[in-house]
Amino acid sequence: MRTEVVGHGGVRLGLRVEGTGNSRPIVFVHGWAQSAGCWAAQLADPALTERFRLVAVDLRGHGASDVPVTGYDNPQVWADDLAAVLDFAGPDAIVVAWSYGGLVLTDHIRVHGTARLRGLVLVGAITEIGRDRPGGRVGALMREHMRAMLSDDPDIAVPALTAFSREMTARPVPGAQAQALLGASLSVPPSVRSALFHRDIGSEEVLAGIDKPTLVVHGSHDRVIDSAAAKHAIGKIPGAVGRWFLGGGHAPFAESAAEFDAVLRQFADEC
Repeated sequence: MRTEVVGHGGVRLGLRVEGTGNSRPIVFVHGWAQSAGCWAAQLADPALTERFRLVAVDLRGHGASDVPVTGYDNPQVWADDLAAVLDFAGPDAIVVAWSYGGLVLTDHIRVHGTARLRGLVLVGAITEIGRDRPGGRVGALMREHMRAMLSDDPDIAVPALTAFSREMTARPVPGAQAQALLGASLSVPPSVRSALFHRDIGSEEVLAGIDKPTLVVHGSHDRVIDSAAAKHAIGKIPGAVGRWFLGGGHAPFAESAAEFDAVLRQFADEC
């Protein structure tokens, strides 16, 4: 099912919803220049949909959501957007946040605390952003293509986004999903792709104050987000547990969907 909620400033946020309406909610937050469609394998997994209510959001500027001109550098905006999604999903949600989505989740906790949350799953995620911030350290692939991917010139941006999408996974992804991931990146306006990096914010105190079960998932061959970001989160969040996907890249939920879903189900049960 597709629907929408209203986030900060009246911005419409597209949602994809699967599963039983009265079940425990799991909310999925995608990464930079992606969409809710990146969670296709999870939204189609009966082992998840028969037990949980799955809600995947298109962040502002992405997918089916509105594309406002401003607000991408404001923690309050991201915090309120996620709050609207959590209000829709229901109380005690587990939030699964991938890549830049980890920063959105951290913004929510920074502003609204953890009251709406049952647990957190950070997947190849950053929790802060800016020069020399360990929780936001990017990998070689991101550094290689960053400037070109932010270009307004399609002759520069499209090849870079294509190479980035192809190389961000270390294991094969089904062809249709691989193309969908690339299509999602191409659909995000260059102004939005760039605006998401116009921030500089640390999160050590936020992470140290998290009082909910936290699982940090990271591919051992992730070339988009450096493993230092995962280790930073594990070291700062009380009781956080790390789960390394050996040989995996930046998208374990797509590269190793069955294994990822099993890990997610186990974590949800333990929560």
